[in-house]
Amino acid sequence: MSKFKSGFVTIIGRPNVGKSTLMNYLIGSKIAITSNKPQTTRSRIKTVLTDEERFQMVFLDTPGFHKAKNKLGEYMVNVIKDSIVGVDVLVWIVEPDETIGKTDLNIARELWTVNIPVILVINKIDKVPRERLFVATDNFSKLSDFAEIVPLSAMKGTNCDELIDVIYKYLPEGPMYYDADTLTDQSMRQIVAEIIREKSLHALDEEVPHGIAVAIDKMKERSDKKLWDIDATIYCEKESHKGIIIGRKGSMLKKIGTNARYEIEHSLDMHVNLKLWVKVKKDWRSNAHELQNFGYFDE
Repeated sequence: MSKFKSGFVTIIGRPNVGKSTLMNYLIGSKIAITSNKPQTTRSRIKTVLTDEERFQMVFLDTPGFHKAKNKLGEYMVNVIKDSIVGVDVLVWIVEPDETIGKTDLNIARELWTVNIPVILVINKIDKVPRERLFVATDNFSKLSDFAEIVPLSAMKGTNCDELIDVIYKYLPEGPMYYDADTLTDQSMRQIVAEIIREKSLHALDEEVPHGIAVAIDKMKERSDKKLWDIDATIYCEKESHKGIIIGRKGSMLKKIGTNARYEIEHSLDMHVNLKLWVKVKKDWRSNAHELQNFGYFDE
């Protein structure tokens, strides 16, 4: 019988390489929001995958490596650095690029200082021909002494089971840190706020999403247990952005609310009455007090 193993696994990489998509696939549930815009993940998101006979893997999804331009960016960079310390395995996700970019080279330099197994994951293999994948694998393999290299597609699930087996090899023997049915340490209020932010990311223009935050003002289950009342506010940094978020005759805000309500109802398995407001907090990303109010200094 195989030994029971447990440990913490940090997922790192540059923005938009599929870190959250991979984590969601591995645990079999959507916890981390996803989009094609940078800085979608702002905080460390912890999820748990348990096989009661073999292992418990605690995954830490992190923001994408980037150069900080404000206090929110500094917070995100610190989250990444803190998440590399004291874990058992690092999973570095890259894309099958034939030329290695500056951000990935900087990540490689960070990894030279760690003394834990680093598994290189080459994601999005379904997007490129096999020859390009071979070139990318060869180039990345020269950057560091990786414990393993696993090519996969997080979107399609290709080779994801193999990644679990590889991670298992490098975990120490240990107990369960969480109950077997635990999926995440995030509260439902956090998950709901992130769903609203995700639907905003999907709907809004490129310049607007970076400057939005979502606060849950009220989240209450009605006494008959058939409906949740949720009030939330989308905060932005400029009056012009407020107009974009609301849209003509409220059309954009209605679209965001409809899409968010659908997914929140799926998560809660209950009907939801969702009300959204939009307010301006000028330059909140550079204000330490406002960042704390939005929960970005709680770790």
